[in-house]
Amino acid sequence: MNDFLEILKYILPSLVVFAAAYYLIKLFLDNEQKKRTTDIKMAGYKIITPIRLQAYERLVLFLERISPESLVMRIHKPELTGLQLQTQLILAIREEFEHNLSQQVYISSQAWDMIKNAKEDMVKLINTAAAKLTDKASATDLSQKIFELAMSDKTVARTALEFLKNEIRLVF
Repeated sequence: MNDFLEILKYILPSLVVFAAAYYLIKLFLDNEQKKRTTDIKMAGYKIITPIRLQAYERLVLFLERISPESLVMRIHKPELTGLQLQTQLILAIREEFEHNLSQQVYISSQAWDMIKNAKEDMVKLINTAAAKLTDKASATDLSQKIFELAMSDKTVARTALEFLKNEIRLVF
């Protein structure tokens, strides 16, 4: 029994030291793991933040390019008929939209829905303007009708543009 107590005198303090050392090392390693995870996330943010900002910039540019003023001035040619201009305007909107499809990954779902609605609203505006004209209308007639309709109410593109600007301010 005496030998057992002698052995216990040596083993018990060793076990206490081992448990304390194990606990401290585990705590240290957990903290290091958290630091590494945070560093990896921060490195990711350093990479993704400029890309997200660029996505917002591209979508603002898209909204500006499909605004009635910009779109008509860029596409309008006096020798076109109203139907030809209508077709070219809608084609230009669709091409612009398809060019920026990948940007939806970097913005909120609500912002992307606003972008899609702006595109659809602009196509609808062009089609409505064309429907109010005769088949023999010129490109200038269609342009004037588009401007009239665009002036009568605030376009969804303007609303989407304001939404994007506000979202950029909140995110960045």
